[in-house]
Amino acid sequence: MMVPVRCFSCGKVIGSIYEAFEEKVKKGENPEKALDELGVKRYCCRRMVFTQADLIDDIMKYQR
Repeated sequence: MMVPVRCFSCGKVIGSIYEAFEEKVKKGENPEKALDELGVKRYCCRRMVFTQADLIDDIMKYQR
C-alpha cells in the first residue's frame, strides 16, 4: 500500500492515520466520524485520507 506520508497541501503527517481510518470504516463506522475521532480536522488532510486508492496491486501486473 502506498499511502502519502504528508498532506500535499499543508504538509501535516497523515501516513500513520490511514490504517486506523481503514479499520474503523471496515467495522462499519461513518468515515466522517472516523476522521473526527482520529483528529483530522483540515479539509485538505481529510481529502488525502478519504480519497486514497490502493492501486499498487493493479500496477504490479504491468511490471517487467
